[in-house]
Amino acid sequence: MRLNLREIIVTPGAVLPFAFQLDLSDQEFGGEHPICEPVRVTGQVCNRAGALELQAEAATNLHLTCDRCAAPFVREKKLSYETLLATELEDEENDEILLLDGDELDVGEAVATAFILGMDTKNLCSEDCKGLCASCGANLNEGPCRCKPAADPRLAVLAQLLDK
Repeated sequence: MRLNLREIIVTPGAVLPFAFQLDLSDQEFGGEHPICEPVRVTGQVCNRAGALELQAEAATNLHLTCDRCAAPFVREKKLSYETLLATELEDEENDEILLLDGDELDVGEAVATAFILGMDTKNLCSEDCKGLCASCGANLNEGPCRCKPAADPRLAVLAQLLDK
């Protein structure tokens, strides 16, 4: 979504609100497409004493697979994003200021980039997820597996004594 900021660039205190939906379903993370629902974006661009500030909120439900137990789950993802806008940059290495394209800003691109960069690299169905048994592959969140505990190879000689 492109916003024309011509009116608020010259008017201190002016505000331009916006609301739209982003389709990020084509984004792949680890071989999966977790953003299969639209991302709801709301926010505003404010002129604060001649400085333009973008404030945005983005939210959706992510359809993920737990990295420990491989169970599918859904988690809400919310992102708050704020940045300054400028028509030209004095310092080319400043990544915190977005450059306008003339009098326009592609808010969709800016929020999509921030949303993708804000994705978690590790996804767990719960903080205390126990994962899978390394021997039989049972989901330990559903209960203990039936595997015998592996004996420590350093104590194998002592285990033979107990067998006698």
